[in-house]
Amino acid sequence: MSPAPVTSLWAALCAAWLLWLSVAVIRQRLRARVAIGLGEDRLLLRACRAQGNFVEYAPLALLLILLLELGGTAAWFLHALGAALFLGRVVHALGISREPEQLRLRQAGMLLTFGVLALGAAALLARAL
Repeated sequence: MSPAPVTSLWAALCAAWLLWLSVAVIRQRLRARVAIGLGEDRLLLRACRAQGNFVEYAPLALLLILLLELGGTAAWFLHALGAALFLGRVVHALGISREPEQLRLRQAGMLLTFGVLALGAAALLARAL
């Protein structure tokens, strides 16, 4: 049994999504015949940014969830944060990776992700103070 079963669940789901995003980048690279860099291909750029944006936000959000879990935060709150993070990252990636871009999806994804970061940080600060 993991010492942090809730975080383990959401980290595993996020890892699976990162693999999906990575395969999407590889597919776009093969289609565009671009091994390194982006060339001039807009779909490759979008796939790379979807993957990159995930990597920029998900680790810190998962760390916040882990620290809250290790501190004894209620599982329902942790699952709410994990679900919002995962949904936010999926919706954001779907919005940014399309041409034309689905701006509402991208914005909804960022709002969910920012909410997780804000709530997670506030909960940790409240506990620390």
